[in-house]
Amino acid sequence: MKKTLVLIVHPNLHNSHVNKRWAEEIEKQEGVTVRKLYDLYPDVKINVEEEQRMLLEHDRIVMQFPFYWYSSPSLLKEWQDQVLQYGWAYGPGGDNLHGKELLIAISTGGPQISYQAGGYNNYSISELLRPFQATSNLIGTRYLAPFTIHGAIRASKEEIDQSALDYAAYVINPEI
Repeated sequence: MKKTLVLIVHPNLHNSHVNKRWAEEIEKQEGVTVRKLYDLYPDVKINVEEEQRMLLEHDRIVMQFPFYWYSSPSLLKEWQDQVLQYGWAYGPGGDNLHGKELLIAISTGGPQISYQAGGYNNYSISELLRPFQATSNLIGTRYLAPFTIHGAIRASKEEIDQSALDYAAYVINPEI
């Protein structure tokens, strides 16, 4: 079984419906380490050595966050800027993450139909997540198909509960 690191990056997780429920479900899974970055770094002072150590100890890295403004919450970008350093994660000698897996898990407010050519947002989720895929390429990880729930704003409790079960199953075994 692969050791999995889940980085939960939600600035208001306690009031979230989807990401909070996903966090509850993923924390129950064996072989999974959960790090809630906004709880760990409310001052945005990231412990780079600790984060790099955590990355080294795991085979699969999951970045879980609400997708808004076509990107991630700002703390995830800061985490990437600080932790994925030149000479450590990429560039000469920067092969520490080579061979690991990267999985993006997101919730969107809008319905799935909004994320396609000609839809409200004009682009697919795959297109909008290209920067994460490019980062994966740069740091030598294997980019896995993202896990997404669309329409989180209007999702029922039953839909959210089912998405949490599906999310946990996918994180544990993305090949199915």
